[in-house]
Amino acid sequence: MSRKYFGTDGVRGTANTHPMTADLALRLGAAAGRYFRRDDIREHRVVIGKDTRRSGYMFETAMTAGFTSTGMNVFLLGPVPTPAVGMLTTSLRADVGVMISASHNPHEDNGIKFFGPDGYKLSDEAEMEIEALLEAGTEPAQPGNIGRAQRIDDGRFRYAERVKATLPMGQRLDGMKVVIDCANGAAWRAAPEILWELGADPIPLGTSPNGFNINQGCGSTDTRAAAEAVVAHGADVGICLDGDADRVMILDENGEVADGDQVMALLAARWASDQRLRGNTLVATVMSNLGLERYLGGHGIALHRTKVGDRYVVEAMRREGFNLGGEQSGHIVMTDYATTGDGLVAGLQFLSEMARTGQPASSLRQQFDRVPQLLQNVRFSAGRTPLEADTVKEAIATAEAQLDGQGRLLIRKSGTEPLIRVMAECEDESLLARVVGDIVAEVEAAGRT
Repeated sequence: MSRKYFGTDGVRGTANTHPMTADLALRLGAAAGRYFRRDDIREHRVVIGKDTRRSGYMFETAMTAGFTSTGMNVFLLGPVPTPAVGMLTTSLRADVGVMISASHNPHEDNGIKFFGPDGYKLSDEAEMEIEALLEAGTEPAQPGNIGRAQRIDDGRFRYAERVKATLPMGQRLDGMKVVIDCANGAAWRAAPEILWELGADPIPLGTSPNGFNINQGCGSTDTRAAAEAVVAHGADVGICLDGDADRVMILDENGEVADGDQVMALLAARWASDQRLRGNTLVATVMSNLGLERYLGGHGIALHRTKVGDRYVVEAMRREGFNLGGEQSGHIVMTDYATTGDGLVAGLQFLSEMARTGQPASSLRQQFDRVPQLLQNVRFSAGRTPLEADTVKEAIATAEAQLDGQGRLLIRKSGTEPLIRVMAECEDESLLARVVGDIVAEVEAAGRT
């Protein structure tokens, strides 16, 4: 049975357009409430956080109505990073946590992510059970058992203390000038405060959310403004978060970018040398660069690949007992510290290495030489299935034959948007461009006919 509403990271779409409507959010809250409220013996709780999108008010209210209608008591955190929801779900002994966010997407999109009582994102199986309840309809609680809602005003402060505790005891960041781009998102207050409390001199960007400017020309998906600020202010480093602060891009003092692969390489090598890397293994997705795999192999570290999505990285980490993983896009998961990706914690780990080694960010930013990688996204019309077209299958087979022994090819459908992602890696850049271009052309043709 396939999931109808849930994608690779919760339910996501354009606000006020199916499926991201207030009505669905209400019914989804009721279904999740019924799923987690297994008995009437004890109080049942849900924690709800959100980012700064205008539509967050609508979905927060709708989900609160859905949860309370099934007898769940709701703790409303307001705007907080996604990892704060995972942390506070366990801290507040809640049955379920909800983050209302579309992460790095533009303001018109929104999404709903669920966390279980252990603070980890739900499994595919749990999401399917919630969908089944959603489709069947849920029985409301008796009038005397309707839940209540209350605000938790200090959620970000509780999160901040947990984040600061991830640095070695007593380590300070004195004298370190840090551009911190919060993407006008969920960490717009917490991130600069945390850096200042640790002794750094923060230069904040993206800290004026208005409901519509989240991820707009800022954050981890557009680092240009931060790069300019790093150079203009003579900063030591830049940290660029996304809208819900679960991913990060690092900038060196010259404004050059270190993506998630480079940050994972740095941390994996360091943790391995300290014998902290469990199983001597890093977990990453099929999108991570071949150069990362070669670098890790040279350090005697294994790379365990998963399908795309930080939740699948975390599932593999938990199943195999590993403690470091992530995605090229900047999700860095350190289960010693958090249950999901945490862009600010990852950024602090990079700063910690700068402080420990005395090296500039430019010396730590590039741990390995990337194998040339080309990724193109092809949007397709609703109702089309371009990957099923014979012409596309033939183009993919031809490309695989051409790349045999020289590189690798990855074709996948996005779990959050109507996109086909065409990615290839190869030392021969002319061959790389040709094979990707041929596949993209066929996907485009199949996606509009």
